[in-house]
Amino acid sequence: MLAREFEAQRPRLTAVAQRMLGSAGEAEDAVQEAWLRLTRQDDRKDNLAAWLTTVVGRICLDMLRARASRREEPMPFTDPPVEAADPEQEALLADSVGLALLVVLESLTPTERLAFVLHDMFAVSFDDIAIVVGRSPAAARQLASRARRRVQAREPETGERPHAVVEAFLAASRGGDLGALLELLDPDVVMRADETAAKLGGRGETRGAEVIAAFFNGRAQGARMTDLAGVPAALVIHGDELKLILSFTVEDGRITVIEAIADPMDLAELHPPR
Repeated sequence: MLAREFEAQRPRLTAVAQRMLGSAGEAEDAVQEAWLRLTRQDDRKDNLAAWLTTVVGRICLDMLRARASRREEPMPFTDPPVEAADPEQEALLADSVGLALLVVLESLTPTERLAFVLHDMFAVSFDDIAIVVGRSPAAARQLASRARRRVQAREPETGERPHAVVEAFLAASRGGDLGALLELLDPDVVMRADETAAKLGGRGETRGAEVIAAFFNGRAQGARMTDLAGVPAALVIHGDELKLILSFTVEDGRITVIEAIADPMDLAELHPPR
């Protein structure tokens, strides 16, 4: 009975794991590990599908973090090795998800990728995602939102230079050039702070070029320009400790979204120590 129920869930679990890991072989390993964990459980699960999704998510998250810690390259799809475990499955995965999206997903942190895949691709609630990543539902929502913007930011550019726009913005901020700040910000720009950043004195969400320009006017003295997997960003460091990351979305030559990230776990994933 239990085996039949699990087999009914296997296709969905495999699809979740494939999109999380980018590898059909690793996905099968993750799903098999979930089955082994299920067989070791004594109690009956009221919602087996939700429980299995949570377990597979945690297994994939651990695998992604282990991969990142070893700086492993993701399994290639454009030129798979001759002895690939199952090239047909890899090709099906690449075709169903899209090579471009697979490449972009690899640029996300493990928790961003999990939140984006589970919510945007499989409609898992943020309450359930929060259990997997060990955060609050609000933080899980922010992870998915940030991942979504980073995915959109990695789409092919149309001649604009987002990094140059952010460099100019930081220079204007340091120099107290309010007019330049207003020119570089979209009128409807939004700045979002995670829970940790908001506790440092910011607000969860701020909208409007005038308000945000006034906030940055004369600031950013210690901000250092960087790049997060193709997305322009700035590091705020006090002493030797990274305190804050500002991530920018640029559209049509103007900044439309600023993401303030201060959660220690996110900082470690986004900018691991060298």
